[in-house]
Amino acid sequence: QVRLVESGGGSVQAGGSLRLSCAASGFIPSNYCMAWFRQAPGKEREGVAFIDSVGPTKYTFAVKGRFTISLDKAENTLYLQMNTLRPDDTAMYYCAADPWCTDVYNYWGQGTQVTVSS
Repeated sequence: QVRLVESGGGSVQAGGSLRLSCAASGFIPSNYCMAWFRQAPGKEREGVAFIDSVGPTKYTFAVKGRFTISLDKAENTLYLQMNTLRPDDTAMYYCAADPWCTDVYNYWGQGTQVTVSS
């Protein structure tokens, strides 16, 4: 059974950092495409950072240069290092898995809240 469990969210002041973790079980995440999404109140969910099965990463423009996605293959854990946080980064953050790398994310975690105050 595929399971994704996020942690690491919290409240931080603008300019601060957080590292989100996503523990994966029931599959080997290095064989999938993985991603972090976020959804702020009243807004649509957006993809933030992506990593595919061979390692290349992609970021949405708003976080490029500030966020880093990585995968610890030994720990089956996906990370999102978030630096220089801004109030508009406030959202629920979700990790997701795409088994066939077709941009269809079939598996989702429950989310972890990130709140950035000015």
